[in-house]
Amino acid sequence: MLRSLQILPVPGLPEVRPGDDLAGLVIDACTASTGLEVNDVLVVSQKVVSKAEDQLVRVDPDDPQAHKPLVVAESVRIVRRRGDLIISETKHGFVCASAGIDRSNVEPDIAALLPEDSDRSARRLRDAIKGRVGVEVAIIVADTFGRPWRRGLTDIAIGCAGIKPILDLRGTDDAVGRELQVTEVCLVDELAGAAELVRGKATGIAVAVIRGGDPGWFGPGSVAEDIVRDPSEDLFR
Repeated sequence: MLRSLQILPVPGLPEVRPGDDLAGLVIDACTASTGLEVNDVLVVSQKVVSKAEDQLVRVDPDDPQAHKPLVVAESVRIVRRRGDLIISETKHGFVCASAGIDRSNVEPDIAALLPEDSDRSARRLRDAIKGRVGVEVAIIVADTFGRPWRRGLTDIAIGCAGIKPILDLRGTDDAVGRELQVTEVCLVDELAGAAELVRGKATGIAVAVIRGGDPGWFGPGSVAEDIVRDPSEDLFR
């Protein structure tokens, strides 16, 4: 039975720039702090992935709305507008504010787009770590999203590799022996939110290691295929 988890911040990651070897930077930072162990889950900020992959666009630093045309360009559907706020659906299938485009933790004249394919980004990072240090880890690429009907923000997974995104508990029994019929736990979202508690929004810590996960967590899967709900199953579209 799972008893406890460790959630460890990884300090020391330098400022990431386009073309940087993100895997090498993450390995160096982990080696100097938490180390790397088999079945560690590395939760990595979307922002450093976008920076390394050059998903950056120059905008007018004096215009706080200069990124708005990018929001429309990066959206496949505008869900709702209210004043300057745009909720839209991205090509990845995410419904979020401003198509996930963000100007925090970047230079004033830069807007950061989401990675082209965050699952692919996670796989590449995982494969590079395994190839260089021989340790099987799982990767979650995390970003901050709001949620309908609830105030406040939380980190969720926008990409993953080496970890099952959903724990399907259907067919198992609850604490009183009743068979669960519909319960599917979004494991990677829960881990992304937990990791944000040690990463923070303004600390400069872009990576956290979650250690002690259940062996049953690990395996194939992706956010795009396993979490994003098909429109035909969505009651709110």
